[in-house]
Amino acid sequence: MSDLETFKLETRAWLEENCPPEMRTPMKSEDDACWGGRNWTFASDAQKVWLERMAGKGWTVPTWPKEYGGAGLSRAEEAVLLKEMARISARIPLSSFGIWMLGPALLKFGNEAQKKEHLPKIARGEIRWCQGYSEPSAGSDLASLATKAEDKGDHYLVNGQKVWTSYADKADWIFCLVRTDSTGRKHDGISFLLFDMESEGVEARPISLISGKSAFCETFFEDVKVPKDQLVGEVGKGWSIAKYLLTHEREMIGGSGEGVTRPLHEIAAGSIGLESGKLSDPMLRAKVAEAEIDEWAFRLTMQRKLAEAKAGASLGADSSMLKYYGTELNKRRYELMMDAAGHDGLEWEGERSDEGKLARDWLRTKANSIEGGTSEVQLNIISKHILQLPGA
Repeated sequence: MSDLETFKLETRAWLEENCPPEMRTPMKSEDDACWGGRNWTFASDAQKVWLERMAGKGWTVPTWPKEYGGAGLSRAEEAVLLKEMARISARIPLSSFGIWMLGPALLKFGNEAQKKEHLPKIARGEIRWCQGYSEPSAGSDLASLATKAEDKGDHYLVNGQKVWTSYADKADWIFCLVRTDSTGRKHDGISFLLFDMESEGVEARPISLISGKSAFCETFFEDVKVPKDQLVGEVGKGWSIAKYLLTHEREMIGGSGEGVTRPLHEIAAGSIGLESGKLSDPMLRAKVAEAEIDEWAFRLTMQRKLAEAKAGASLGADSSMLKYYGTELNKRRYELMMDAAGHDGLEWEGERSDEGKLARDWLRTKANSIEGGTSEVQLNIISKHILQLPGA
């Protein structure tokens, strides 16, 4: 028996014994996700137990080194773990920008003290992070950011504003791009800081969205003191860290294209019914078939990129390709779900529609092609760095 097969059997046995039954059911909404943090209230004892057990194994961040809260698994072992979790419909124990974005950046650019201080807390779900990138006048052109950090000897003094700061009102800490030098090229002079959201001078205000929910915030900094040991990497070299982190963010957002719901044809059948085993609406049937084929193709592409990553290849500009197509595919999926639901899909309130969940989720997908870099920007990156088109 191979080492991987042994790992598979051991993993299966552990999950069967340790995953609570309540954590083997599909999440009804984003509210069922566990984000952790200093002020997190667990939705149930089962949610708390599941996080503690998975974090104890290092399986919230399975490929991270053990000294930083991970399990030190190989990519192949991680794939086995995820497959075994999917086999019993086990929920992800922890949703975290710290895991998806900041963690990889700290592993690559952070010093040893920063890794030991922050990574284990991320792995255990003790600190919830938000991202301080976009500004009112620096969205797609992020390098034009103006939030300033002045060198005051033993600390930086931060002043400025960020926008679209997801869950800033609930986060404990922020990883933030700031300008430490305005004399050179706009991509230079940007630094990468970490600081506590409870620091004096930090204010987060929720922004109401068309979905009726408010995941985004505008965040203000007024004379915020940040210790110098919270600078990641070198002063003025934060743009390299920012780009590296964005590849992970775009891969994460693009992953929505793989699909997290039941197959489209099942959802459509539940809404409009079947005739002779087929969807009763032939036009919708053709669109659903096309979308599901595209989902399969995208899923295979994601798997191919994962295999390349196992071999040590860098994702690079391919993250823009995954982000663009994955988010556009997710928007298509929800458009078809709304088509299948008909007038019922427009219900905004009431128990029957789970307070208008479908309509609200459909509206939320409109942000997919904006957050993490607009679709237009991704197409420019693809044209220049992947297709190498002349003049791009």
